[in-house]
Amino acid sequence: MKYNVVIPAAGMGKRMGIGTNKLRISLQDKPIIAYTLDVFENDPWCSSIVLVVNEQDRDFMEDLVRSYKFMKVKAIVKGGRERQESVYEGLKRIKEECIVLVHDGARPFVRIEHIQKLVQVTSEKSAAILAVPVKDTIKRAKDGIVQETFDRSELWSIQTPQAFKLSLLKEAYEKAEMDGFTGTDDASLVERIGHHVEIVEGDYNNIKITTKEDLYFAEAIIKGINEK
Repeated sequence: MKYNVVIPAAGMGKRMGIGTNKLRISLQDKPIIAYTLDVFENDPWCSSIVLVVNEQDRDFMEDLVRSYKFMKVKAIVKGGRERQESVYEGLKRIKEECIVLVHDGARPFVRIEHIQKLVQVTSEKSAAILAVPVKDTIKRAKDGIVQETFDRSELWSIQTPQAFKLSLLKEAYEKAEMDGFTGTDDASLVERIGHHVEIVEGDYNNIKITTKEDLYFAEAIIKGINEK
């Protein structure tokens, strides 16, 4: 069972506070984005990778793809101002109907078995996302006053990859562009046009590296992987 993947890697790492793309940061002498690309390069189900980048990062990304011999990277595409625009630019490079995954470049620890489960579900249901059950109690507040406590058993923390039939995701993106709508993730665009999205349970190591504190967790995850 085959799929293609779009990896948005054009973020500037504002919450990291480093003034450059956080995906350039090295963990044990290897850039974060290289760990992410490694996963898909080594998944036999992955047919191709579309990498979406900032123009100022293009030379770095092209050099990285060559030096690490990422043969499945078929296109390096200029991203937009926001993630949604960047993903859309990547989707435009995929012409034939397929299962397409969208995966954040800053999630380097997704497991191949979870990707493949996601693809299997998508082949039947057309849309599926990785998620893990929420651990903490979640409350809604206004002006510092609790308004509501949610039932934790119904809450999921959503991750990537998110997987879709290409035609469905393109339809959702076209509708969002026409309406000037910006979603919180790719699945929200698909939900908006009335399509159900299935949840596939992942694991808590599939973190998104967003802040400097996340780098400590990332180092610990790498250490745990290397000790297995």
